[in-house]
Amino acid sequence: MHSILAVDDSASMRQMVAFTLKNAGFNVVEAVDGQDAWEKATQRDFDLVLTDQNMPRMDGISLTKKLRENPKFKATPILILTTESSDAMKQAGRAAGATGWLVKPFDPAKLIEVIGKVIR
Repeated sequence: MHSILAVDDSASMRQMVAFTLKNAGFNVVEAVDGQDAWEKATQRDFDLVLTDQNMPRMDGISLTKKLRENPKFKATPILILTTESSDAMKQAGRAAGATGWLVKPFDPAKLIEVIGKVIR
């Protein structure tokens, strides 16, 4: 079973994402912000990271950069799920090493489809 680290400072968004992913057969670990995600990522392996962009303590792009610096996460798919949709923000995400960019509100079927395409 694939493990996904789901990162969002909104409890309701984390619940929706976790519910969607668990129903699709994924093991989900939740983190409340980028710093919490980083701490959890150093303790175990994940097959995919799904992160919000705008969060306290560490945002999604900063988390992506930090994960990419760790050899363990060099090839791990990282998807940013956010309300941000500007091209400049998407380019910053790509430059940081994000695999993909999804805009909220998300369609559960589309989220599962995208994860299915990038997860190993």
